[in-house]
Amino acid sequence: MKKVIVKDILKICDGELICGNINEECLNFCIDSRKVIKDDVYVGIKGENFDGNTFYENALEKGAKVCILQDVEISSNVLNKYTNATIIKVVDTIKAIQQIAKYKRQMYNIPVIAITGSSGKTSTKDIVASVVARKYDVLKTEGNYNNHIGLPLTILKLRNHTALVIEMGMNALGEIRLLSNIAKPNICVITNVGTSHIGKLGSRQNILKAKLEILEGMKNDGTLVINNDNDLLNEWNSSSTKYDVKTFGIDNTSDVMAHSIELKEYSSKFVLKGDEVSVDVPVGGKHFVYNGLCAITVGKILQIGINDIVKGIEVFELTKRRMDVSKNKNNVTIINDSYNANYDSMKVAIEYLSKMSAKKRVAVLGDMLELGDYSKGLHEKIGEDVVKNDVDVLVTVGCEAKYIAKRALDLGMKCEDVYEFCSTDEAIVLLESILVSDDVVLVKASNGMKFNRIVEALE
Repeated sequence: MKKVIVKDILKICDGELICGNINEECLNFCIDSRKVIKDDVYVGIKGENFDGNTFYENALEKGAKVCILQDVEISSNVLNKYTNATIIKVVDTIKAIQQIAKYKRQMYNIPVIAITGSSGKTSTKDIVASVVARKYDVLKTEGNYNNHIGLPLTILKLRNHTALVIEMGMNALGEIRLLSNIAKPNICVITNVGTSHIGKLGSRQNILKAKLEILEGMKNDGTLVINNDNDLLNEWNSSSTKYDVKTFGIDNTSDVMAHSIELKEYSSKFVLKGDEVSVDVPVGGKHFVYNGLCAITVGKILQIGINDIVKGIEVFELTKRRMDVSKNKNNVTIINDSYNANYDSMKVAIEYLSKMSAKKRVAVLGDMLELGDYSKGLHEKIGEDVVKNDVDVLVTVGCEAKYIAKRALDLGMKCEDVYEFCSTDEAIVLLESILVSDDVVLVKASNGMKFNRIVEALE
């Protein structure tokens, strides 16, 4: 196991040792003082509405052996009380964990697979990690640890792992460049280029530009994996010769392709062109055929046998709240996709709902955030998708989601089948009164809408 010690941190971060042992090993890093356990390294993170540096004493009380802090004065009382503690001061703790993570990454000569895209990042990460795990001891991104803080913390969890699968999210230009230069991936994956964050970036072309930043940290002998059916990625690939690119797709000729596709309610099945092996994906929907093809592409690059690749796909498990399908005590099927939403992912979820066998299909849809001037138009397009896919009941929550309802009504959906609310509480009351056995309900919105409360109420 590769070790990071205090004297490394002092050098990397130009830090100041306030007290303690320069040879202390730094293994487990934590940024939440409430979750600190014995011998952790506590890092005080300063955010817009909080300052973790002010809780360093709580961390020491819980057994943290090292604290990395900024903008705090350490009292003599603390120094006298925690004589075995090591305290380091740096200018910027966020930059410090990024520098430490970059240093630790350089210790490991292992495959690093980095995944980004407008939608499907998490589910693609899950299925890719499951395939890679057939040959390697894999560390993967957990939860929403895909940003400038979460990604470094994931890398700092490296122990005796032999592969790393990480997710990279972004809100603006420059963010993926930063992450890629920390992670130095060998394989980069772009799932698609859609409309997520278009309100901040201004156009899909700018979103493509932001996603392609993933290449800036890629190893010189690295490989880019792209969805060749995505219009912008296909167009970019047709004009770019600088990188080693492997493609997957269904419609456009690609390196890895599927045929004989069968889409079922709770699973998907296809035959892999060339190898002519049958692949079973334990989640329904065409988008999970794409995820499977992506995982196969990565597996082939890593020279994993086709039988192991297929097995890895068959046994993969989704991160919770991403197309998580379950039945409640009243035999109502709940599709919990409440973690996040943009136009592309919401469209796919509605299409999946439409293919479910049900007494009635209910779509509970909330605001898609960060769309700026595009918000009204994209919410209206979702209204069109609701009607096109024959959703029986539409429930919207939020100021922007009202445009979904309005457009559905304009296109002929009956007034008695469309409900508009301002709060999740109102939606819950309605759903509890109208849902019956054999109904299927989709719950989807941006994370800020807190739609998981609806799911919890229905379970």
